[in-house]
Amino acid sequence: MTTVYFFRIVWIIVQVLIGYNLVFPLMLYVLALLRPNKKITPLKSEADYAIIVTAYEQVTHIPDVINSILALNYKNYLVYVVADKCDVSGLKFDDERVLILRPEQTLAGNTRSHFYAIRNFKRNHERLTIIDSDNLVHPEYLNQLDLYFSLGYLAVQGVRKAKNLDTTYARLDGARDIYYHFYDGEMLFRAGSSATLAGSGMAFTTSLYRECMEDRDVSGAGFDKVLQAAIVGGGNRIAFADQAFVYDEKTSHSDQLVNQRARWINTWFKYFGYGFTMIGNGLKNLSWNQFLFGLVLLRPPLFIFLLLSVFCMAVNLFLAPVISIIWFIGFLLFILGFYIALVNSDTDSSIYKSLVNIPKFIFFQVISLLKARNANKRSVATKHYHTVNPTLKSDES
Repeated sequence: MTTVYFFRIVWIIVQVLIGYNLVFPLMLYVLALLRPNKKITPLKSEADYAIIVTAYEQVTHIPDVINSILALNYKNYLVYVVADKCDVSGLKFDDERVLILRPEQTLAGNTRSHFYAIRNFKRNHERLTIIDSDNLVHPEYLNQLDLYFSLGYLAVQGVRKAKNLDTTYARLDGARDIYYHFYDGEMLFRAGSSATLAGSGMAFTTSLYRECMEDRDVSGAGFDKVLQAAIVGGGNRIAFADQAFVYDEKTSHSDQLVNQRARWINTWFKYFGYGFTMIGNGLKNLSWNQFLFGLVLLRPPLFIFLLLSVFCMAVNLFLAPVISIIWFIGFLLFILGFYIALVNSDTDSSIYKSLVNIPKFIFFQVISLLKARNANKRSVATKHYHTVNPTLKSDES
């Protein structure tokens, strides 16, 4: 084999590994359509939930999230607010279901906060759900989670919808979330695998969460990556509850975007190797759930594979113009897949208008990539500024 031939083979393999990410969403969509969508019967009984709300340094939004929780159409729950490194002097709630926990030592970690709450449970809760301090919950949130637990699932991911669409960055952040919830959540689950975890708006049986995370001390961002690998690696599926809405604060400023994405990119590089293990387990165990989930874990962040695809298409303009046409078709298929996600997700019109600013959004994520190495040293939580809340309606669909 000549050196030139070897490098041609390597170049083809690299292009395939990058390019399949452009068409993978549509492949998932087709797989999901080929499988029947089960109808779920509403439940009449209520399980006992621990609602864990985690806050780090900021408690500005705590009253709002607590008010939304207390408006749930559900009775059997207690709320545990873990206020890590926070001034809680202004947090006072009359409802006895709300407990404010102030750790004496700074925890600076999601799982540490979760287990601080677990160790302070007032009763043995059957299930727990994790909510961020900037979230709001829909009145039917727990009822929708119950539907999937009733089918035997031990882990359920809800939908994180945008709480604010006040800036271009927030709208593009919202568009990104819609894309990932549609493909990595709904379509991946319907295709027979597991929904990826989103960090909040997720629920588990307490026993499963303890089994997966009690012996793991995850520092920095990425506890959800470790948790989902443990759940799926253990042979369980993570269900996707497409009507269990949590309203999440979107990044409104460029500095927020850069710091948050730097942590997320750092997390991907730190944990993407789980994908190889998951694919290997899928092949060994003949588990479609694990195999397909492993493929998703290996996929790089959206902007990275898009930029790499542009690079490959540009190089082929000089090396093999016909291949550039194939890349162009791949981009068209990706755009089609993105459009399918938006039109199937009741997307706000302002998000469509913001899509022209995607190049600017990608630019700031490139800056995030350059800062990703030391991202967890820069900060451990996103600073939020938005204060306007959406109107939550119990009949929202």
